[in-house]
Amino acid sequence: MMKRTTKDQFSEQETDMSLDAITSPVASDVERISETTLRPRSLNEFIGQSEIKQHLKIILEAAKRRKQPAEHILFAGPPGLGKTTLASIVASELGVSIRVTSGPAILRAGDIAALLTDLNEGDVLFIDEIHRLNHVVEETLYPAMEDFKLDLMLGKGPGANVIRMEIPQFTLIGATTRIGLLASPFMDRFGHIARLDYYSQDELAQIIFRSAGLLNLSIEPGAALELAKRSRGTPRIANRLLRRVRDVVELNGSDNITFSDVINTLDLYGVDESGLDHVDRAILQSICVTFNGGPVGLTTLASSVGEDPVTIELVYEPYLIKCGYLMKTPRGRLATISAFQHLNLEVPKAVTQQQKLF
Repeated sequence: MMKRTTKDQFSEQETDMSLDAITSPVASDVERISETTLRPRSLNEFIGQSEIKQHLKIILEAAKRRKQPAEHILFAGPPGLGKTTLASIVASELGVSIRVTSGPAILRAGDIAALLTDLNEGDVLFIDEIHRLNHVVEETLYPAMEDFKLDLMLGKGPGANVIRMEIPQFTLIGATTRIGLLASPFMDRFGHIARLDYYSQDELAQIIFRSAGLLNLSIEPGAALELAKRSRGTPRIANRLLRRVRDVVELNGSDNITFSDVINTLDLYGVDESGLDHVDRAILQSICVTFNGGPVGLTTLASSVGEDPVTIELVYEPYLIKCGYLMKTPRGRLATISAFQHLNLEVPKAVTQQQKLF
């Protein structure tokens, strides 16, 4: 039996990732549909990622003046930051259609061939989770991305023939949360690689004001800032928290969100002032108390809090590290002094001495 690769194992685990947490940056299928009403449709409407927007404006304007498709673009970064939205905006700015698919949905070379031959001249093909394409499909894309030609294998065995077929010129846009899983030859064929970063509180507050207007709500400035503060630097989470506050406000017969509405709702859902939910706090509590500040391995930590290791690594750890509550070391995960302070726990002397070494 053929041994499965690490990439295959990761893909299976990633598919089963929990989407239940209110602060998870991963969207469910239902949420993806509701998000479309809040997404900006042009670069001018898009808030944040100013450097990426500037680069895209140059690339798209140059392509329009040459009357050619834009270069292939790869968007990389944590989930929920706007990769899919930017792909739609690129197509809108170019005035072309966009065909949306995902890496796990393309199983064979014939699948990608069907997609490419169905495109019109200049169209955008967007592949989400592009790191989950198998190697055969990646290699099929190489001549398509470089020369806009497709190599098709006809027949099997010694009598098989390869036919090179021309396809319409197109722009491939890929989105990935795991850029390290992409092969170097594949990445080299993208003309522009944009890495999205977490948003500032001011940017998130602007996004919340915009979303509130689209939802026919009014929101106080202090309420928007408090929501932004607890949104983990992620627009998807900001919009999700806004919808939860809207539910509570509407039940009370109002369409105006106040600061107290935000505090009461987020306390109800267990989202604290740093944006941590009950799973985040359980992870920190386990490291600080059960394992005396660490180090502790990922699998052991996952077992202690009852979560999948991949979910902890992709959903919870990035934000805990960003906030300075967690450190990843060769020996395992360590809770920082800030983590003890956040949980109102006394910092052991051993933890203080250990972290001086790092």
